[in-house]
Amino acid sequence: MMRYTKILLISIFFFLELQAQTQPWKGKFEPIDNLISPPNNYRNASGAPGKDYWQQRANYNIKAELDETSNILSGEETITYFNNAPDELSYVWIQLEQNVNKKGNEDFGTINNNIRDGINTRQMQFLTRAINFPAGYSIKHVKDGNFNNLKTTVNNTMMKVKLNQPLKSGESTTLNIAWSYHITDRSMYLLSREGYEYFPEDDNTVYLIAHWFPRMAVYNDTEGWQNQQFQKLGEFALEFGNYEVEITVPSDHIIASTGTLSNPESVLSKQQRTRLMEAKKSFDHPVMIITEEEAIANENKKSTKKKTWRFKADNVRDFAFASSRKFMWDAQAIKLPTNNVIAMSFYPKEGLPVWKKESTKAIKNALEVYSEAAFDYPYPVCISVNTSNVGIEFPMISFNGGRPKNGKISKGAKASMISTIIHEVGHNWFPMIVSSDERKWMWMDEGLNTFLHQRTIAERYPNSNSTTPKSIVPFMSGDKNILRPIMTTSDNELLQQFGANFYLKPTVGLQMLRNSIIGKDLFDEAFKEYANRWKYKHPNPGDLFRTLEDATAVDLDWFFRGWFFTTDNVDMELSDVKWFKVYEEQSNIEDQNQSTKLKIEADGKSSEASAKDFSSGPETINMTSTPEAAYGGFLSRLDEAEVRKQLSGKNIYEVTIKNKGGLVMPVTIEWVFTDGSKEIDRLPAEIWRRNEYQIKHTFVKEKEVSKVNLDPNFEFADTNIENNSFPKVETESDFDSFKKKQSSN
Repeated sequence: MMRYTKILLISIFFFLELQAQTQPWKGKFEPIDNLISPPNNYRNASGAPGKDYWQQRANYNIKAELDETSNILSGEETITYFNNAPDELSYVWIQLEQNVNKKGNEDFGTINNNIRDGINTRQMQFLTRAINFPAGYSIKHVKDGNFNNLKTTVNNTMMKVKLNQPLKSGESTTLNIAWSYHITDRSMYLLSREGYEYFPEDDNTVYLIAHWFPRMAVYNDTEGWQNQQFQKLGEFALEFGNYEVEITVPSDHIIASTGTLSNPESVLSKQQRTRLMEAKKSFDHPVMIITEEEAIANENKKSTKKKTWRFKADNVRDFAFASSRKFMWDAQAIKLPTNNVIAMSFYPKEGLPVWKKESTKAIKNALEVYSEAAFDYPYPVCISVNTSNVGIEFPMISFNGGRPKNGKISKGAKASMISTIIHEVGHNWFPMIVSSDERKWMWMDEGLNTFLHQRTIAERYPNSNSTTPKSIVPFMSGDKNILRPIMTTSDNELLQQFGANFYLKPTVGLQMLRNSIIGKDLFDEAFKEYANRWKYKHPNPGDLFRTLEDATAVDLDWFFRGWFFTTDNVDMELSDVKWFKVYEEQSNIEDQNQSTKLKIEADGKSSEASAKDFSSGPETINMTSTPEAAYGGFLSRLDEAEVRKQLSGKNIYEVTIKNKGGLVMPVTIEWVFTDGSKEIDRLPAEIWRRNEYQIKHTFVKEKEVSKVNLDPNFEFADTNIENNSFPKVETESDFDSFKKKQSSN
């Protein structure tokens, strides 16, 4: 009965303490198990691949030809598809992304579909397709390994292929597909990642060839076939495999491609091959394989002859290439701890001089920082190709915008160009190796990649602007009726805010985890653990969340719940700071009266309203002896004299902080003392567990405080810093500002 009474008394005490929480409990610290897929034998509870994890594989043998006269790309491929699933498959799905450009198919026509006065011709072309274009695949045949025809059904950007024999678990099948399509003019399509760019001045073209061949869709343990239609915003979900590719182009073209060149003696001059060998030994500067003068001379050839380039790429999930007679080409060796890589840049004369100076250097910086943060870049080459109006990534190669005008480029445009190259090179890790589903979860590759991309900028280009928690404040301060959580599927986000939501917000979240919540060393270990667990595999969001907790022993469900699954924002209000001193009988009565104008009774109730600053001095606390009953069954007694001694002359501050934005975060408090010195105290996010709306905390300080600030270093993206200080910092209203301006006039 005695034990029950004590529990009841304790419960009543905490009940009274919680009366300040008058708003409903939101469960901000509850586990997120109901928000993510449950663990199983394929994906375990630690966030690692399970003992029965499997994924499919597809090898490609492709022969293709680019017809420069008609701008038609035609090809034939043999796909060897390995069924590692425990399921028998009667049909397979093939991705036909080029069909997205067909008039009438699902595409971005519905995004900018508003007619307005003064619309320009290019915007009207996006909207109406006034100039029609024969876009999309022409499928010549789909056959099995015995060259028997297979039945197919095309649904927009997906083709269902019905197998003549069911594909059993552990077996493979062969598909032979012949196709062609008209290469698109990139200037005529919104969000065009591939196609051709025409240069009227010298009547030449740069071809960027991507999602150009029919590709196997992903079949996995979480959703079966990932056959969601391609709508341009959500990108790709692809299986790993080995590629052998032959590409026939005009003989004066130079090709930059995924993989390694298998026949350099057939397509490169002896001088070019010699320079390339020299570049493989040049670790401190790029070597020009094709110079400016040679590229300009090549522009005028317009050869009618053809050459076939052969490339080989192992364990990649895609294959892309660029082709033109306009290219200059430089290359440099990069030494990583476990691998040497050749970094290469291809660019037309329109990219000079900045591309020659900066592109390969940016590749080098990205390779080094990302390799340290995740795992060493495993492929033999890494290529950056100059283009306009886009940055897009593929295994070992990326197409990157940013060009000078008449040889000149502004400081901001140059920084943007370098940033684009680093970002797209970084995608080799996410999602080209850590192969998340871009079609469904854009943030999983864009967010993680931008996090390391911005780290590269901060470390290697310290004079350039990089993303910090402050960068996301305008977005998170936006209209909650429009904002969507990060955990929104790719194609369901608004075009005007997908950059902030899928790139910047995850980046800032990871920065906060690294710098302010977990700690750099432990976070870096956990991030690297995730990258290595899932390289060459297909992780889901839950695998990332579980790994970060598993590898740090930090409960982060509160963070994932708030930051990824809601549109709440951080807005902590420092609503009150009370200053106390303990009443001392031996003190001079006059000193007591000078140091305080406010007497606190033993029950802690103030006889005056809360002070707006510290000018009234401290309130006085009567600290009484502990009654015997308070010790319960304990026989030992507190040394009350020592308690009084330790608090004698000390300043006691009770801080009240309100959660106005909804997101719980750790609390960082800066104390500014009357002597000008400063001190920082940190409280973990868990302080909000029992009251999600308001917390109080007591601090003891040797010195008197003149000012208190929340989040002084802007670590947590607080959307309203005007309520972060005590005494409150008065800001001038627009009306007062107007009056002052009128008066001065």
